[in-house]
Amino acid sequence: MSGRFLDFKSYLGGASNVLFLEAFPRTQKTYAYNYDADVSGYNFTADYQSVLLSNVTYNNITGEPNLTSTEVTGYFTNTADISGSMIDETSAATGIVNFTIPSNRYTGKILPSTRANVVCTIVSFQWDTDDIPVQKDSHRYCILERFDPQVGKVPGDPADEATFVALT
Repeated sequence: MSGRFLDFKSYLGGASNVLFLEAFPRTQKTYAYNYDADVSGYNFTADYQSVLLSNVTYNNITGEPNLTSTEVTGYFTNTADISGSMIDETSAATGIVNFTIPSNRYTGKILPSTRANVVCTIVSFQWDTDDIPVQKDSHRYCILERFDPQVGKVPGDPADEATFVALT
């Protein structure tokens, strides 16, 4: 396996139900899920954690990230449960659940480069049905965090952060 610890595809567990985004850490976005059925008995949870990617290349035609040679080199100790106010179930009886990916997921150093030592925050939105047996599903959002000069941060290598843990 060419000396890799863990390739990114293995880390994510495959590509099903994964959405890639590029965003400033200050960006917050809400997604409306329409289940087309009463989901008021479902259990919804969400969490996130940031990892450091060795490199990211892009498809020249589509602009999509190409993670074929990307390795997870470490992680940050910023794991967070974001279930509470980030999941709005007020319309669950009509099948609508709103999920908000919060801002300030990662608050450490970021390089202005979009190719090397890229911070990626994996946000996972999970739900369990009220069926017997219980069915579980999830969506993962992989957010490539981008340097934002508007937040007054000095650019820097994320691997130098005190909260970074290298995979060795």
